[in-house]
Amino acid sequence: MAFQEIKQEDLLTFGNLEILAQQVVEGFITGLHKSPFHGFSVEFAEHRLYNAGDSVKNIDWKLFARTDKYFTKKFEEETNLRCQVLIDASSSMFYPPEGINKFQFSVMSAACIINLLKRQRDAFGLTVFAEDIELHTPAKSTPVHQKYIYHELEKYLQQKATQKKTQLVKNLHAIADHIPKRSMVVLFSDLFENFLQNEDLEHIFAALQHLKYNKHEVIIFNVADDKHELNFDFDNRPHHFIDVETGEEFKLNPKDYAEIYQQRMERYRKEIALKCGQYKIDYLNTSLGQGYYPTLQAWLLKRNKML
Repeated sequence: MAFQEIKQEDLLTFGNLEILAQQVVEGFITGLHKSPFHGFSVEFAEHRLYNAGDSVKNIDWKLFARTDKYFTKKFEEETNLRCQVLIDASSSMFYPPEGINKFQFSVMSAACIINLLKRQRDAFGLTVFAEDIELHTPAKSTPVHQKYIYHELEKYLQQKATQKKTQLVKNLHAIADHIPKRSMVVLFSDLFENFLQNEDLEHIFAALQHLKYNKHEVIIFNVADDKHELNFDFDNRPHHFIDVETGEEFKLNPKDYAEIYQQRMERYRKEIALKCGQYKIDYLNTSLGQGYYPTLQAWLLKRNKML
């Protein structure tokens, strides 16, 4: 299954997130091994290029079939990296209602990152939150732990949107005190809490600074739907909008507000990116239309910086 071919029905009906994540990651790794770019590490802990004199019994023939290059399997001790993956499960993350929504995209991305962490023999944990922390696992590197996390994520994929508000600030403060210092923290969220409430970003960055104070390295994937949430691209007619988190309803013609909305969204995202730069937090605008590869590549770059 090619990476770009994964659709909502694959996630919801295939029923095995582990296999889907493995297929995506294998395609991603193959692309890295074939990449002509220099200065980017594609040598995973479990493989290295074959050198003359190496035992042929350790050659990975499946990888050779995909890359036309010889790689030998490596057997190293676990690294000391711990990674906690955080997923926002508030109602706004279940948009759009058709196709892959932001929450499903985040779950699939998280599953792929966990697959990469397991390949690197790193420890990984998962936190899912909305108004409160709904699921929190400590970072471990065992196959049993990986299967448990995938099982929990598969259950989340079956959930429908309910009126669950975003409590990002409160939960980030709580998470900061629940994970070991010097961890990698990966956050998937649309960061709509402050945008929707017309507040400044000081509170959210105070919570992120709490993570940085505890010596965590943070990377944020700001997940958004391109067409509606970024461009406010709706048909030129009156629409009935319902706030999925509060239930508030209103009617308007999107074309009358599209320019104002786009300007505000662009300003909001630029402000987040600027503040992330000031706090030395990695930040990536992640749209559903661009697929998973940019997310995995950004995560891998962040991991390589930490080693």
